[in-house]
Amino acid sequence: MKRKIMLTLATTMALGATCAFAANPFVDVPTDSWAYNAVVELADEGIIQGVDGTHFEGNRNITRYEAAEMTAKAMAHMDKASVEQRALINKLADEFADELNSLGVRVSNLEKKVGNVKLTGDARVRYQHQSNNADYRNDNSWDYRVRIRANAQVNDRTTVTYGISTGDLNFGADGSIDSKNDNDQDVFTDDAKVDYNFGGDRWNLSVGRTDTYILGGDNTYGYQYGDVFDRAELSYHNDRFGATAGYGKFKLGDIAGSLEEGTKGVKTGYGVLEGYFGGGRAADSKVGVYYNDFNGQEGFRADDLWGGYASFNLGKWNAFANYEKINSISKNLTDGDTKDPEVWIGKLTYGGADSEVRGSWDAWVEYINADKGALLGGATNSWRDDSVLDNVESWGAGIDYTLSKNVILTAAQTFGTKAKHGSDDPDEFTDVEINFLF
Repeated sequence: MKRKIMLTLATTMALGATCAFAANPFVDVPTDSWAYNAVVELADEGIIQGVDGTHFEGNRNITRYEAAEMTAKAMAHMDKASVEQRALINKLADEFADELNSLGVRVSNLEKKVGNVKLTGDARVRYQHQSNNADYRNDNSWDYRVRIRANAQVNDRTTVTYGISTGDLNFGADGSIDSKNDNDQDVFTDDAKVDYNFGGDRWNLSVGRTDTYILGGDNTYGYQYGDVFDRAELSYHNDRFGATAGYGKFKLGDIAGSLEEGTKGVKTGYGVLEGYFGGGRAADSKVGVYYNDFNGQEGFRADDLWGGYASFNLGKWNAFANYEKINSISKNLTDGDTKDPEVWIGKLTYGGADSEVRGSWDAWVEYINADKGALLGGATNSWRDDSVLDNVESWGAGIDYTLSKNVILTAAQTFGTKAKHGSDDPDEFTDVEINFLF
């Protein structure tokens, strides 16, 4: 029964995030235990009570009725759970249906909640500045973006996601939403997909549009891309290993053309292999390798791209490294272009800003060394402008701070930036953002 109770813990621990500073009620759970935060949060939510009120006895096997009682309490938090968490609670409810009925909790009540649509979203106000850059002058230095998401649980295996977004709209005269199809001023569908879990939730088939495709997977820096992508993707994950394969087409940014020219976008087949250490896919430490094979647009200068990453957590510290190399097919290299450009990225982070916990924060420093021509173009997942991403050796530092629940302030600044080729070094770049989550 230990495995099922751990699944229950993993499902419900995120539902008690507001109790991060609650007192530990159990004398046998040390503060340096890997499970300390989860146990304290679950106890504060009333999901677990321990054995006698003061002892947790984490190595003791529990009865089915104890597991059913915990599942029932997790069901009471269904309105706070994500789609994946609701699916796991559904599975536990099926497993303990008889015990739940005897406790007066009818599984049919849970089933009625399946099919509900959950609306979420975010709004961002951003200030960016770089001297001698016409893109960041006067009102153009400020922009905003709003996104809305609808997540529907069709059944215990199938979810549907639909989302719309504005572009990055500035506060100048040309910043209003209009009928132009120019990537900068339109409201567009940036998320529209169906996900199907099977094989004990280890397999997932996802078909449709995603708003956050990153070359190399979600755990990489997102140097090349981080925007709208239409694809079909199959992934497998267990506690130690993950594999993802897919095929799709880029939709926004220079890598694919504007919205009205999206059909001319670059296509790619891709694959990711990952290893997890210390607790499964959501573990603190991960390593991975990835590959993208580009095609579908005449004149595109990259044949393929490959890379690898590593992320290690050491207490409150996280050390991250990412490497990428482009195999170029361009025969018309400009002065200083590298035939097969490479990029090295390193980042060191302390702490963690939690949107649920007011006053939580993190601080980080990063290093980027990119050959000229290493950046393919498009909307990257980086906070930096393209001018301090390509043909540079550059440092950056920043903080993330939770001003209040669901309001996060981010401030970042480059320094020590030098051009790798040519005599003109880019000006340093500043980025300040406030993100509102709802």
